[in-house]
Amino acid sequence: MNARRTAAVVRVDVPIKGLPAALHGFTVAQISDIHVGPTIKLRYLRRIVDKVNALEADLVAITGDLVDGKVSELAAQVALLAGLQSRHGTYFVTGNHEYYSGAHAWIDELRRLGLTVLLNQHVVIHHPVARGGASAPLVLAGVTDYSAGHFDPAHRSDPEAALRGRRWTPYACCWRTSRAAVVAAAKAGFDLQISGHTHGGQFWPWNLFVRFQQPFTAGLHKLQNLWVYTSRGTGYWGPPKRFGAPSEITALRLVLG
Repeated sequence: MNARRTAAVVRVDVPIKGLPAALHGFTVAQISDIHVGPTIKLRYLRRIVDKVNALEADLVAITGDLVDGKVSELAAQVALLAGLQSRHGTYFVTGNHEYYSGAHAWIDELRRLGLTVLLNQHVVIHHPVARGGASAPLVLAGVTDYSAGHFDPAHRSDPEAALRGRRWTPYACCWRTSRAAVVAAAKAGFDLQISGHTHGGQFWPWNLFVRFQQPFTAGLHKLQNLWVYTSRGTGYWGPPKRFGAPSEITALRLVLG
C-alpha cells in the first residue's frame, strides 16, 4: 500500500465513566507520527491540515514524531500547522524523533506558531455547555516521550507531575506509548491516554515484532480504569509503504460510559 495517500479519518467513541453530561460528544482530532522530512513535505502536510480542519473538532492533539530534521531545514513546511483550526486550539507533546532533531528548538518554533506544547504539564479546558450556561472543565495533560530523559533530564517523562495541582476530572492525556508508560498513566489516575509511536507496525516484518515491545499496537484498549488509544500514525517513517496498517487522522469522541 502506498503510504503517501492522504490518511483516512478514523472515528472512535471513548466511553468515560462519570463524564459530565456537558462533555458528552467532546471531540479530539489526533494526528501523530507525521515525520515531516525528506519525503513528507508541503503538499502532504497541507492535505492533512485541510482534512483535520474539516472535522471542526473541539481540540487538536499532535502526539509526537512530527519531524525528522532541524528547524532550519523544515520550518517552512511545519509552519502550515499554524493553520489548524479547532474550538480550543492545538496541543503538542514530544516524541523521540523530536529529540533526534533538536527538541528545544522545535518546542520554541511550535510555540511561535501558536501551538501549546505541554512538557509534563496540564491545562484546564473550559468547554462551553450552551448559550448562557456555565462551562464544563476538562484536564488535558501532555507527558513527554518515555525516552526524553535520556536526552534532557529535565524532560524525563513524569505523569504524576503532569497532573500536579489539578482540581478537575476527567483527564485526557496526549502521550506516547510503551509498556511502562501505560502502567504509569493508569497509576497516575488518567482516564484516557492518546498515543502514537507504533505506526501500527506499518509494514512487514516489523508488524510481527512491534507487539512484543508495545502493549497496544493500534486502536482502543483498556488497562484497569485507563482507556488507551494508539494511532497508526498520520504519516510514515522510512520507505513510503504500509501493509495492513493504514495511516489515520483520528476523530476521538468522548461519550458517557
